[in-house]
Amino acid sequence: MIIGLTGSIATGKSEVAKILRTLNIPVFDADATVHQIYENGTAAQALTKLCPEAITGKIVDRKILSKLVAQNPELLKSITAIIHPIVLEAELKFRAAHSEGLAVIDSPLILEAGRARDMDLLIVVSSMPAIQKARALARPGMTPEKFELITSKQMPDDEKRAWADYVIENNGTLEELAATTTSLIAHIRE
Repeated sequence: MIIGLTGSIATGKSEVAKILRTLNIPVFDADATVHQIYENGTAAQALTKLCPEAITGKIVDRKILSKLVAQNPELLKSITAIIHPIVLEAELKFRAAHSEGLAVIDSPLILEAGRARDMDLLIVVSSMPAIQKARALARPGMTPEKFELITSKQMPDDEKRAWADYVIENNGTLEELAATTTSLIAHIRE
């Protein structure tokens, strides 16, 4: 069974993924895959013509890329069109390697990419907007403008909830999140 795990920035999706790993559930992390291809030369080759100023040797400088996207939000669509197929290929290899039992696809853009139907179940991690914003702004390098840009590219929380088979509310402690997640997985396994 392939479980899609998604949620907007700073809702706790990555924390849920960590908890799932402690439950011995394989997790494909789309964000980590993007970071990996930015560092291993794969993305540098693909993005050289689109944004050469963000390429240093064979590495994509994410800070420069982020600044370029902030200056030209349309650039994100072009970058995504190049990077998404590379990430999808890695995901397909993960799926093939974990074709029995539970496995999780952790991606903030499952819904935005129209991939909900590729999952057997969809879990959405959600937080109250004030908590979400406070968590995001506590991150290094995050600004209110960058937070607004990121959230403007993501599907609103109420729409994500409408797609979900299960919603994990993350407005409390990590211990509460772990208990909720563990209980949900037990329910799914039943």
